[in-house]
Amino acid sequence: MQNETAADLPLNSPWQRRRELRLPMIDITHRRNPVWATPAFLGLLAVSAFLYIWQLGSSGWANAFYSAAVQAGTQSWKAFFFGSLDSSSFITIDKSPAALWVMEISARLFGLNAWSLLVPQALEGVAAVAIVYLAVRRWFGPGAGLLAGAVVALTPVAALMFRFNNPDALLVLLLTAATYATLRGLESARTGWLVLAASLIGTAFLAKMLQAFVIVPVVFLVYLLAGRPSLGRRVRQLVVAGMALVVASGWWVAIVELVPAASRPYIGGSQNNSVLELILGYNGFGRLTGQETGSVGGFAAAGSRWGPTGWARMFDAQFGGQISWLIPAALILLGAGLWLTRGRPRTDVVRASMLVWGGTLLLTGAVFSFAQGIIHPYYAVALAPAIGALIGTGAALLWSRRSELWVRLTLAAALAATSVWGFALLARSPDWYPALRLAVLLVGLSAAILVVITRPAWKRISVFVAAAGLVAALAGPAAYTITTVSTPHSGAIPSAGPVLAASFRGAPGAGFNGGPPRGNGQFTGRPPANAGGGAAGGFPAAGGFPGAGAGGPGAAAGGPGGAPTRMGGGGFLDSSRPGVALVALLKAHATDYTWVAATVDANNAAGYQLSTGDPVMAIGGFNGTDPAPSLAQFQTYVRDGKVHYFIAGGRGLGGGRSGTSSSQITSWVQGHFSSQTIDGVTVYDLTAPIAQT
Repeated sequence: MQNETAADLPLNSPWQRRRELRLPMIDITHRRNPVWATPAFLGLLAVSAFLYIWQLGSSGWANAFYSAAVQAGTQSWKAFFFGSLDSSSFITIDKSPAALWVMEISARLFGLNAWSLLVPQALEGVAAVAIVYLAVRRWFGPGAGLLAGAVVALTPVAALMFRFNNPDALLVLLLTAATYATLRGLESARTGWLVLAASLIGTAFLAKMLQAFVIVPVVFLVYLLAGRPSLGRRVRQLVVAGMALVVASGWWVAIVELVPAASRPYIGGSQNNSVLELILGYNGFGRLTGQETGSVGGFAAAGSRWGPTGWARMFDAQFGGQISWLIPAALILLGAGLWLTRGRPRTDVVRASMLVWGGTLLLTGAVFSFAQGIIHPYYAVALAPAIGALIGTGAALLWSRRSELWVRLTLAAALAATSVWGFALLARSPDWYPALRLAVLLVGLSAAILVVITRPAWKRISVFVAAAGLVAALAGPAAYTITTVSTPHSGAIPSAGPVLAASFRGAPGAGFNGGPPRGNGQFTGRPPANAGGGAAGGFPAAGGFPGAGAGGPGAAAGGPGGAPTRMGGGGFLDSSRPGVALVALLKAHATDYTWVAATVDANNAAGYQLSTGDPVMAIGGFNGTDPAPSLAQFQTYVRDGKVHYFIAGGRGLGGGRSGTSSSQITSWVQGHFSSQTIDGVTVYDLTAPIAQT
């Protein structure tokens, strides 16, 4: 201890933090919370939980692709570990399986149903809101923490993804917790906090691969710049944290790579059955360059098949209503906060906090804005914690200095920008509560003017003005959020908020508020039934899954409110919805086969598998373009009696491409086996070959 400098010592008490940081601009420490703080925090969590859990069962299977993998993981520990799509472990999902593990444990405990799948996502969302509150409250007070948490809770895309079974919910929770651990490390100078942050990021990697690493440069650079120990010690701490990151993110990858290919499922999304290729290619740098082998590819540098690239992307018709409501204000407050903390000590935690949250927003936003590969609007949920934290911290900093005219002008600019942009976003759905956008604009601009002219000594008026400004700023995203939580969502590409006007959703390359591209690379119209974003095509019945009879969960086709849906095969972004007769056929003698059926692409297979409760082989993986199985391998499976039926109708990208394994298998089956049409679906019996002449 005698050799340590004062900068190396942890700040053990609020009083020591206050004295060390010397920040007269804002009281960032409290020996005790105000009386109202704890009830308000609990109220924030209660509201968040209500938003994320209310009528959660109406979304049914949500993303059937991941639901089928969860089903497989409840039936086989091998499928659980590898993240297999089917319990016979033919092929994995095209991600690492950490997000599945959470749902699979829940489903093993409570049974496979809507609630066991989706409640874990909702609880992850509530936990993320809580962590943002705690991170902001610790250094900026409970008021700032409540504002930050409320912003996250009312972000439309957050309400969407914390009610859905994609990996993003776990990813966001872990990265938010990693940011909190980083801030504690900056405050205390303890290596353990950095190791925890790195371990959380590594675990997030196991949820969604390289997207988790986007914040790594921010965490490491800010600690290197603002960490309290000496430079040499900071470097050593970061080396240790880097080792923790490698171990936390690499242990599962190493095991998968070391297991012989014959003893594990094919790695979905790869072209050579390698998880490293999946990490670096399809789920890695290919997302940036657009050169994703086995996917739809990209265009020139000016844009991609997934929409125009550039800084405006987060504000366009695809992403704008999902996430961008408060981005202008967050950037304004970030700039002002950094200016206010200029000249402070290098180790200033307030500035470091803004650098971590601001760096996360800017770097993640830049990656999303310029990525030429596959990108969906719901990815933007990763920005929500940073936006919320910057709004909370920036507002608290500036409000404490509002006696200065330039500070009041900055606050007014942030509020005015939010109001004008909220009006513009709401105008994209002109028939959807038109009075709301006028109220947002008028109240917001009026509050901005009053912020400038109201004297800080007029406390009651100041509080009223601040409240009016916050209501105007949050009204738009709150309305989008309420619409989102009251609408069932299903399919591969869900979308928050109301339907956009044709002039916005039909613009070339502009997107349809969250859907897939057509063959010419342009986005038009709303998604097809069950491709996400609305009640149409929801599956299965509202309020949860049908009973276990007739083939287990989901055996009967149904939509929101119990109304029957279109029966038939699915495809690239649309899970199949088999009728009762087809389910009965597939389940007959199911135990005699390794796979009751095979079909092209994973979404098509998922619907049949969820309906029957039995493994279905997804030829070609998610896109139908993976070279698994080869024609020769499939012929061997058929000869050995491992596959009973082949179901036509899969619309994966590979199904229509000559030369792909899926197209070769389809042609071979059509030419060699008898077929029948059941519930509108063509089914080939692989035990009944056509007599060859």
